Amino acid sequence: MKDFKYTINGKSYKVKVTRIDQSSAELEVNGTPYEVQIDKPAKKQPTPATTPAPAPKTASGEPVISKPTVEGGTTAIKSPLPGVIVDIVVKVGDEVKKGQKVLILEAMKMENNINADRDGKIIEVKVNKGDSIMEGADLIIIG
Repeated sequence: MKDFKYTINGKSYKVKVTRIDQSSAELEVNGTPYEVQIDKPAKKQPTPATTPAPAPKTASGEPVISKPTVEGGTTAIKSPLPGVIVDIVVKVGDEVKKGQKVLILEAMKMENNINADRDGKIIEVKVNKGDSIMEGADLIIIG
């Protein structure tokens, strides 16, 4: 069915999934067969996408719900994915422009430039070089 290769504490494991259903799975780990009980049901196949209903509009034709624009205040640049901070290229007090690189995040063995999402002044840098961060974590606060 599917073959996987894992390394745990320096030891390599070849895992072959031969069967899987709602409550159990059969697999081979380095050639040794195992039957594994599954605590929760396996994920179901995604259902075909349906076309969403059109967004509601007011009598004048404007959308009922609109995304607010950020005019002032502070906003946080959030991590788009989990990774490790490789470099921080700004410091507190720096003025940045929208699209300017503020830090470099290594994720999935690739370096990703994280850019300012608006013009402003760096209020706070919430991470340090070498930090491991999760997706959605606040990285830098821009005011």
